[in-house]
Amino acid sequence: MEELLTVAAVARRLGIAPATLRTWDRRYGLGPSDHEAGSHRRYCPEDLAKLTVMRRLISAGVSPADAAAQALLHKGKVKIEQFTSTCRECDETIDAIVHAANALDRPLVETFLRNEIEENGVIDAWKSVFVPVLVRVGKEWAESGTGIEVEHMLTEIIKRILRETMVEIKKPINAHPVLLASVGEEMHTIPLHALAAALAERSIETNFLGARTPLEALSGMITRSAPPAVFLWAQLPQNAHAKFIQDIPAIRPAPRIILGGPGWAKITCENAVVASGIESACDEIAQAVGA
Repeated sequence: MEELLTVAAVARRLGIAPATLRTWDRRYGLGPSDHEAGSHRRYCPEDLAKLTVMRRLISAGVSPADAAAQALLHKGKVKIEQFTSTCRECDETIDAIVHAANALDRPLVETFLRNEIEENGVIDAWKSVFVPVLVRVGKEWAESGTGIEVEHMLTEIIKRILRETMVEIKKPINAHPVLLASVGEEMHTIPLHALAAALAERSIETNFLGARTPLEALSGMITRSAPPAVFLWAQLPQNAHAKFIQDIPAIRPAPRIILGGPGWAKITCENAVVASGIESACDEIAQAVGA
């Protein structure tokens, strides 16, 4: 007996919304091959193979109608137990997200991004998919001068999904929250959202100050909350001032200062460590809280 999958299970493995599957069935005839009216849809391996072709062609920019015509001609099957790993092809996933973003298909973008975090964790999803997608969309806008609305929509979707990932930590391993901030006039905060979500996966609680954090606000939070670690993000060099390291209040125990972002490239300070990426930052903070 072949294993059959529900609409929800197939949608999760394909990285698309269940409503999209129903649309493909209704519009193009790409539904369960043995579906009977009034019964629940169940997909067999041959159905999955056709849907895989459909998704990959659409990801490559083929119109849905042409993709469906080719998918319906496909013969063969895929093994259900191997299907998730088959779909875990980062280049294909990145192409699909960028294509959906350019089409302003918000639900599909959200489905892809949530699936990445659910199946692979925040750090892997951020490094392998989220960052390449942001780079691609930003590059397309820079080269064409159009599509700023796509970048803004994508940015807000990513922020919201990462915030949703930061569920309330019932038993944080740190007695005092770690402090995260973008310093100076720095407006970039997506890396902070990613770091906060990755730390939440490790049960490390954070205080998130966000963009354009002045020295006064940073100093006030350090004095009042006594964080075990302080992470300072600077995308641009003009925002990476040594004062944010040297002029903060002296407290006991002293927090570990961790710097993130290319803006700190020319700053050297014995009192701070530069993180090479989100995983490095998480490890430094975990050490500071004793994890």
